[in-house]
This record gives sequence, structure tokens and C-alpha cells, in this order.
Amino acid sequence: MHINMLRIAIRSHLRLASNLRQNRHRSGNQLLRGQFRSASTFDYKDPLLLRNLLEDEEIAIAETAQEYSSQKLLPRVLAAYRDEDFDKNILKEMGEAGFLGATITGYGCAGVSDVAMGLITREVERVDSGYRSALSVQSSLSMGAIHDFGTEELKEQFLPEMARGAIVGCFGLTEPNHGSDPGSMETIARVDPNREGMYLLSGSKTWITNSPIADVLIVWAKLDGKIRGFLVERSRCPPGTLETPAIKNKTGLRASITGMVHMDNVPVPKEFMFPDVEGLRGPFACLNNARYGIAWGTMGALEDCIERAREYALSRKQFKGNPLAKYQLIQKKLADAVTDATFGLLACVQVGRLKGQGLIVPEMISMIKRQNCDRSLVHARCLQEIFGGNAVADEYHIGRHVANLFVAQTYEGQSDIHSLILGRAITGVQAFC
Repeated sequence: MHINMLRIAIRSHLRLASNLRQNRHRSGNQLLRGQFRSASTFDYKDPLLLRNLLEDEEIAIAETAQEYSSQKLLPRVLAAYRDEDFDKNILKEMGEAGFLGATITGYGCAGVSDVAMGLITREVERVDSGYRSALSVQSSLSMGAIHDFGTEELKEQFLPEMARGAIVGCFGLTEPNHGSDPGSMETIARVDPNREGMYLLSGSKTWITNSPIADVLIVWAKLDGKIRGFLVERSRCPPGTLETPAIKNKTGLRASITGMVHMDNVPVPKEFMFPDVEGLRGPFACLNNARYGIAWGTMGALEDCIERAREYALSRKQFKGNPLAKYQLIQKKLADAVTDATFGLLACVQVGRLKGQGLIVPEMISMIKRQNCDRSLVHARCLQEIFGGNAVADEYHIGRHVANLFVAQTYEGQSDIHSLILGRAITGVQAFC
């Protein structure tokens, strides 16, 4: 059903786009969605005409994501952020819209382009980074791990229900003592001495989005000293073997749910271990897909900060009744932010195209994840100054974005770590140890 809804939206857009192309041919004008566009007209929302780089289907998907995010997510974000309350039904709504695992072909997934998936994350994070985080963990990390490394039986069993949002997933890599150094993980797997074909997992993971509500947990553990991936199904776990307490009183990403994973001899069938991947190659491949989405998403958050700061600067009167937007320092803040948002999005499109062509290397994703997270945080903090004391009132939204973007800059490879990844690629010298 969810694919039908997404495809219906796409087909409707494609029919309109076809009509517009015919109008352009007849009139010689450049029309896009019924609007006259001229190369001599500067649009601060799309300064370098990124939209002209997109396929009609991608534009339709972006508009579907924008409509869902503004109508379904925005009205409840303030209450969710204040109360640290994530509504599990949001994942079902995203599943119905066709957003979950959207780049996967088959298994009830939409099979859209990498750029289209980036456009979805951009629109969701325009509302809140926490909502995008829940989407990314379900899609890129949990479903992505099963699709890329699981057996065909695991794919058929779990992916269709996860695409609907009926089964929630999480991704357990980070540990209390090992964040940026996952190779030193302490979680272990061992053969169950009493049951043939079973493993037992013990250890702890932390800062795991979705873990308190997850039905399936992708857990990375050391088996005979080698990192292997396992799918833990909560319903199979005997009482007392698996606990996933929520981490409360966060100062960012409060609209998503974050928790820990405590395992004490959690039983996992042999067929629930990913058979053909070992070492960090598996988790890093999943993380790279999620980092790509973060690079898109943080630009969406920055765009919302720009729009809100611009509106405030135009409406707020100071110094002889002049709008704040009249003053040079205000205009420079906006100009700097719009420029970096534009460059960041163009880089995302290019990396998305390369990803779709199979030409991607991890350093490309490190570059855009690091740059876009850093610049979005810098500019959100700077734009926050336009609001003065009002910035601390959550009804203006910008303080929430700033708190969230600090987290986005930190997780799935803090920016300094990505600097070292790029430095190693540039110099050939390892700086991690």
C-alpha cells in the first residue's frame, strides 16, 4: 500500500511535468511547476537552481516528503521535543508514505534513487533531526544491514514488515567504553554449549536510536576475536537476557528515542548471523549510507533556520522602526548561511549520483558529512543571534535545531574523526594510533 501511495504521487507529478515540458516547448519560457523561472531572477531558496539537476521523479518524491513533513511532523514536534516523546506510529506513517528503506528494490520497498532518498531526509530534518534519525536508523542501518549482509530468508522475513514500519529496528555498534573506536568493542558472541546451532551474546551498547522500541536489533559482536553481525529478535529473548532502557534528559534529539542495549547470554540462532561479512567492513558500510543521509538532512535543518531567521529579521523592528533585515550584519549572516547551504546540497547531489553509479568511495561521504554537519551547526548558531533573547523560546524553533545539529555533528563519526579519514586519504599516513 505504501509503495502505491508514493508511486501515485510520482505519476501525478510526471503527468504535470510532461504538460509543463510541452508548454515550455510551445512558449519558449522556462516553466517549473507552473512558475516562471528566469536565469536573471535570484531565488534565495534555490540560488543555483539545484532543482534543474533533479529528475522529475525525484522532484515528486521531494514534494511528497515536504507535504508529509509539514502536515504530519511539524504540528507535533514541539510537544514531542518538550516531553521527550517519540510516537512509534511515525514510523508506520513513514512506511505508508514509502520512505522506509526507499532505495531498496523489492521486499516491499520503493526502489528510488540515492538522490531521492537524500531529498526525503532533507525534508524530514527540516522539521527535526530526531525524526530524520529515526528514519535513518530504520532504513540505512537496520534494513540496510539486513539487505546487504543477511540471507535471503532474513530479507524475506523482515524487510517487508520493516518497510511498513510494523517492525522497528535499531543498530547496536557504539559501546559505553568505545565510541570512535568500535574495533575495541567488548560485546562478545560465543557458541551455546547446550544448544546446537545457537549463539549467546553478552555485552552493552549505548546511544542507540530506537532501541527501547525496537523489535529487531542489529548487534555487532566479537566471535572468536572477529567482529560479526547478528540479528536479535526481541520476541525470542528469554526474560532477563535483554534490556533496552531509554536514555532520558537529553539536551538534543529529544523528539527521537534513544537507549541502551544490555545483553546477558541473549540467544541468537545461527541463521540469524550475517554469513559473509566480518570485521568493521559491515558496520562501516551501513554507517556510510546513514552518513550520506545526515549530510542531506543537516542542510534541511539549516534551510529551516535560514527561513525562520529571515522572517524574523523582516518582521522585527528596531532602531527607529527599521526591520532587522535592513542592517548589514544581519544580511551577512543570511548570505553566509545561504551560500554554505547551497554548496552543501550541490555536493550531496553529486555524491548521490556517484553512489548510484557505483563510483562512491568512503572518503566522499566523510567529506560531505563533516562539511555539512560543521557548517550547519556554525550557521544555525550564528542565525540564532538574530533572535536575541527570543532564541531561547522553543516556539521560535531555532534553539532546537542548534541543539540537534550538535548531536548530528557528533554521531556516526564526529567531525574530527572524518578529518582523520580524509587526512589519511590525502597523505597515506594513518593518524588514528
